[in-house]
Amino acid sequence: MKTGNYTKYIVIALTVIFIIAAVLLVLEFKWGKGDDFSAPETSDNSNVTYNDREYTLKENIESFLVIGTDRFSNSDTAESHESGVQADFLMLLVFDNASEKFTALHINRDTMVNVDKLAIGGIKVDTFTKQIALSYNYVADDNEKVKCGNVKTSVEHLLNGIKIDHYLSLTMDSVAVMNDLVGGVEVTLLDDFSSVDNTLVKDEKVILNGEQALRYVRARQSLENSDNISRMARQRQYIDALYEKAVSCISADEGFSVKLAEAMDEYVIYDSSDQKMQQYAEKLKNYEFVGIKEIEGESKKGEEFMEFYPDADSVLENVIDLFYAPKA
Repeated sequence: MKTGNYTKYIVIALTVIFIIAAVLLVLEFKWGKGDDFSAPETSDNSNVTYNDREYTLKENIESFLVIGTDRFSNSDTAESHESGVQADFLMLLVFDNASEKFTALHINRDTMVNVDKLAIGGIKVDTFTKQIALSYNYVADDNEKVKCGNVKTSVEHLLNGIKIDHYLSLTMDSVAVMNDLVGGVEVTLLDDFSSVDNTLVKDEKVILNGEQALRYVRARQSLENSDNISRMARQRQYIDALYEKAVSCISADEGFSVKLAEAMDEYVIYDSSDQKMQQYAEKLKNYEFVGIKEIEGESKKGEEFMEFYPDADSVLENVIDLFYAPKA
């Protein structure tokens, strides 16, 4: 195996362990206009004031956006009604290089935010208020990196203009592949799936196979509780369980990371160099993981789909906690 390829495999493997993020629901997509979204965005966000206290941007902070798309790696289209692919899972990893810690921010795919519509070449032609998941397909260009870049921009809009350094995107079918590669993942079911799979009953402890794992982290429309907040809870539970199982596999087999990376290679794209990805992988491996945060807000049924309205104070509190320090 060539050294360059080996590095790439290790990068993918270490990253995927922490961000098993293809927790994806294939939903309908429809173009349309929305009202202007008035979330605060500033060109100069080096200093902010909150609750009469001043904060300044931390130095040595890096951010990495994980995007899970409802695209199958062997298909050009998603399984939805004449729809485009959506960014169904979003998790922002924020690295504090000074303290050698990193935190994850889990973002609700239904979050209502400014979404740019891009023409060929990535030229912005309009902006709508839409679910953040739709930003992946509000792009006329077929270039996946342009689409992922638009998702990154939407997350920056949500976070009051904070700039995100890099992204990594995973396709939906990676969940089943990773799940089966580690020999199945055990969870205590948080919701009842017996209407679609009589082996998946709420509160039962089961070892999920690949197909079941994908259903567990994707489904919501067929469930009694169909809001995305409940699905996000299942996603976090599954990520934790998968991480523990993957670590166990790596401990038992020195070559497992390479096996995982080889299996995942076709499902992953990212916008940074292999060398930079190697640096992120080392941080994921060596930095202290602080935990997963989320933005509070209210879910409502829109004209067609669920809409999540983020609480402005919760957004600002998370931004300050992740990116700012009290001003001396």
